[in-house]
Order: sequence, then structure tokens, then C-alpha cells
Amino acid sequence: MTIHFILVEPARPENIGASARALRTMGFDSLRLVNPVDHLGDRARQLAFGSEEILENAEIYNSLDEAIKDVDLSITSTAKPRVGRKQVISSRDLCQRLAVKKISIQTVAMVFGRENQGLSTKEVHRCDWVSTVPLAAPYPSLNLAQSVMLYAYELSNLDLTNEHAHRESNPEAFRLLMQRAPIILSKLGLEPDAAMTVRISERLSLLEDIDIGLFHLFLNRL
Repeated sequence: MTIHFILVEPARPENIGASARALRTMGFDSLRLVNPVDHLGDRARQLAFGSEEILENAEIYNSLDEAIKDVDLSITSTAKPRVGRKQVISSRDLCQRLAVKKISIQTVAMVFGRENQGLSTKEVHRCDWVSTVPLAAPYPSLNLAQSVMLYAYELSNLDLTNEHAHRESNPEAFRLLMQRAPIILSKLGLEPDAAMTVRISERLSLLEDIDIGLFHLFLNRL
């Protein structure tokens, strides 16, 4: 399972550099940037001390849609309550949630929003899961680099040992399920951005590997 860390329109080079250092410290190396400020300048490099290679190899995108187009599962961190998103996963529980999807998931995106306003509601809805960090006090909230460090630490504990090694990885089944569900819901009169559509897609994304094939059989009978 490959984990990409995505920063959407980061406005401070120092945060990009500090995030790169956090990733290297926790054993990750994939950084994706959506419309960033100068991520190769001195201010970013100073904070990325020892991790400049991550900055140099960072992939640049024009939109969040482009940045997550090739991933199986996208997760966003947010401190704000969002309309239509009732399932919020604690950062402490992410590893457990991902561990049961070892066969159906090969690539994961951990998405972080802008320093001043986070992600838009539309961007949050584009992600499959919403996660939050349980804090002792709501304010002051974590800054961007701190959030990246915390999630990188939590995800570094992910156990990808496959106790079902005899079962072949099948991420296509998960992708197909997530594509079929909105089509069927649309035929039932539910708009793509409707709260119920978002909620159903959200719950489907939480299915364990063993249940995905069962849902395909169910959808085939509709």
C-alpha cells in the first residue's frame, strides 16, 4: 500500500519544507502539491533539512481532482463539521480502518487543506473518508506541518503484513464498486452531491475486503 501526502494550495514555503521533513522522519517519500507557492526556494529547503529530495521529487497538480485521480482511497483531515459527512474517523483509528483493506486498496492519498481555510465542502466531498485529530482543546488548532507530522506518525504504524497472502490483491473491485454506486443512485433519482449519495458512498468506502465481492453480486441483481 502506497501512501501519498497531498497539500492543497499551501501558502507558506516553510510549511511545505517542514511537511517534507516530517514525511522523511516517518518513512514516507511521496509528496503531492496542488498549486503551491515556491516549494524549491530557500525558505522551504531550510525547514526540510535532510529531506530536500522529497521537495525536489514532489509532484505538482492544478487541482485536487487531478492529484487523487489515480488513487484508490482518499482521506482528508478537517477540524470543521461538514454537511453530509457524519462518519468522521479519528486519526488514531486510521491504521485499523486501512488494515482491513489490504487486498482491495493499493494507493491511499492523505489530503490536507489550505492553512487559512482548509478545504472547501466540495473538495471534502471528493474524498472518500474524513478524519480528525482528537485534541484536548479546540483552539489553537494544529498548523499544516504539525497535522502532516501527526498523520505521518499514525500511518507509520500501519501493519501491512498480509495474513491472507494466498488471496490476490484486487483494487479494481473496489474502484468499480465506487464507480457503480453513484450511477445506480442517480437512476434512483439521487443527485451526485445529495447528502444521501455522499453518505452511502462514504459507507461503501468503509467496506472490508471480504464484503466488496458480496456487494458486486447484489448490484448485479438490481
